[in-house]
Amino acid sequence: MIKKAEKVNEFLKKTFPHVHCALDFSNPLELLVATILSAQCTDERVNKVTPVLFKKYKTAADFANADSEEFMNEIHSTGFYRNKAKNIINAAKKISEDFNGIVPDTMENLVSLPGVARKTANIILGTAYGKNDGIAVDTHVKRLSGRIGLTKETDPVKIERDLMKIIPQSDWTDFSHRLITHGRKICNARKPDCNNCGMNSICLFFKSNL
Repeated sequence: MIKKAEKVNEFLKKTFPHVHCALDFSNPLELLVATILSAQCTDERVNKVTPVLFKKYKTAADFANADSEEFMNEIHSTGFYRNKAKNIINAAKKISEDFNGIVPDTMENLVSLPGVARKTANIILGTAYGKNDGIAVDTHVKRLSGRIGLTKETDPVKIERDLMKIIPQSDWTDFSHRLITHGRKICNARKPDCNNCGMNSICLFFKSNL
């Protein structure tokens, strides 16, 4: 498994040497809000909503004091807007009250925020703070790590645990970004382009469909 992981990691590094988060942001607070909005929504849609949002709400206090009905209307197009609005406003309140208005930079404190689980926390830590504390497991990472054969688990927390054992910690954040990029460009959910995938020689999914 470790040898396969090394081959996958090296292939992704060579294929996608320069990766970044697909969400547009300029500080940890903006990334937190954008990540919460991205649940069950495309990054492209979120990036269309956030420019106006970030001009209006610049601090945690701004989000904390937002009118819930007005805020729901502003994020309506991202889906699940009631729950997202509630989580963002309540997370902002906790950040304002407990963390001096600054998005925390530890896993323990991040997951204490409403609407923030390990995936979101890993994105904040790795992308905004440069801390490789874990591997963000979104739908792409879940799908590809299973298809390739890096894990047999289906639960994101267990998948992350498996990946952390076989991917060097220094690569955790970029590994997630690269796997997501590969998932969008080649190994999509409905019709993976296996013939044009540089990993098909070591991919469990490809071999099982020969």
